Amino acid sequence: MKKLIILLVACSVFSSLHAQKYQPTSENLANRQWFEDAKFGVFIHWGVYSILGDGEWVMNQQKFALHEYELLPKFFNPIDFDAKEWARLFKSAGAHYVTFTSRHHDGFSMWDSNASAYNIVQATPFKRDIVKELAEACRVEGLKIMFYYSLLDWHRDDYLPAGRTGREIADRDSTKGNWNSYIRFMKAQLTELLTNYGRIDGIWFDGDWDKPKADWRYEEIYSLIHRLQPQCLVGNNHHKAPIDGEDFQMFERDLPGHNTTGFGTKAEDVGKLPKEVCGTIGGSWGFNIKDRKQKSFQEVLAYLVKASGYGANLLLNVGPMPNGEIQDYQQDRLRELGQWLTKYGDAIYGTEGGFIPPNDDYALTKKGKEIYLHILNTSNTEIEVDNFDVPIQSITTFGTKDKVSYTRKDSVLKVNLPKSGAEIEPYVLTIKI
Repeated sequence: MKKLIILLVACSVFSSLHAQKYQPTSENLANRQWFEDAKFGVFIHWGVYSILGDGEWVMNQQKFALHEYELLPKFFNPIDFDAKEWARLFKSAGAHYVTFTSRHHDGFSMWDSNASAYNIVQATPFKRDIVKELAEACRVEGLKIMFYYSLLDWHRDDYLPAGRTGREIADRDSTKGNWNSYIRFMKAQLTELLTNYGRIDGIWFDGDWDKPKADWRYEEIYSLIHRLQPQCLVGNNHHKAPIDGEDFQMFERDLPGHNTTGFGTKAEDVGKLPKEVCGTIGGSWGFNIKDRKQKSFQEVLAYLVKASGYGANLLLNVGPMPNGEIQDYQQDRLRELGQWLTKYGDAIYGTEGGFIPPNDDYALTKKGKEIYLHILNTSNTEIEVDNFDVPIQSITTFGTKDKVSYTRKDSVLKVNLPKSGAEIEPYVLTIKI
């Protein structure tokens, strides 16, 4: 009898645990499919830190004391910000969604938050709700909106000990503060973002790595999001394997499974959820007045094409200036991408990837009975693709459909590259299978 009771209790516990496992709704699954097909979004890192022109980590890196950093909102008055102009730019770039930093690590909220007076409406002379204006403008252009939300907070006493200096911010201790209070605060802010701004298609978390031993109470937080907006996709930039309740997996400044940064996701932790690669047009995420790592169009395009070759989206970042303008070179890169996608977008949007890994010479995407061979190194006269074991009907140039000669021995495909004649490089070949 005692053994039977133990067995029943064990079964009950197992059933309870099994019942708690996240089951995405049909709306969520449909949104995952949209996300996988979208392939290209724009990331926006913008906040009061832009005033200092030294990136989004300036509070930490320059060890500002709270009372010093808290002066910045008084100077933040982005009179040249035009949400409609931004949205038109992103649409012209060929993006399908926008992910905006609603709150970064400095704890400053870019919307009118009742949970914290440290926000764009109450603490700045601008007194306008950036989140509201941007969300509305994006919807007019047919762009979906997602919000980046920082898990860590250098400003709040319940996250970090009170009375700290800038140096103590850099030496934070996960055992101090008031954790229950901080979790309640985050849930209150997320409720605002998911209640007051219409349909939101994703929440992009960052900062888990700041307190790796903390109980972030993800089951509570993720459940709240999915209850308020079931279609809303949850992602977390924790650089680990996906956990229960997440809907997509992101890779910071890296391609899935590569971990060239040293802090990225290990190859064995790459899951089966929809994937997103995020990177910058410049060297910094937030506005950096001395940013000398401005990427060329070819570099940015290669990032998009390689991400698609892995079946992932590219979330490409801009860091607007404190006046609300996006720098000219970042606008140029976006428009150039839009011009290329106008011509070759069918070889990117809605495609599959991951069957043959990209390299510096080429990447492959697939849609139905067509495989697209993206030529990245246009100085080559021949491309050799290993492990290509699918029967081929023909290879032609994309669009013009001029025949391209090729040979194949065993599973090695050799393609004689034509002179593309394309106004925009790199170019694409179509392989009918």
